[in-house]
Amino acid sequence: MNLQIQIKLSETIEHDKEVIDRLVKANLDNKVSAYLKKYEEKADSEGTIELKLNKNKKDLFDGKLIANLDTDKFVFEREDYQNLDDLVNNLFKHLKEELSSK
Repeated sequence: MNLQIQIKLSETIEHDKEVIDRLVKANLDNKVSAYLKKYEEKADSEGTIELKLNKNKKDLFDGKLIANLDTDKFVFEREDYQNLDDLVNNLFKHLKEELSSK
């Protein structure tokens, strides 16, 4: 499967890009890679995982994870996280749970 990863950050957290990239890679490698294998069986399948993160007016983090995997679409949103690591990990945890139930 041709999987594209898109990370969109607001200007307020652009300085955290390196950390976010590392978190996304770790989550993909350790949490969801086994579940993505079923999509790799189709030679022509394509997928995108889009992560949108920003800091809100309360000075907390909001995030949205959109995964389009072949014909399946998953959307997860979380708001008001104090810790950016927890937000990213939680979004990928929900993706893993959905993929494991398929």
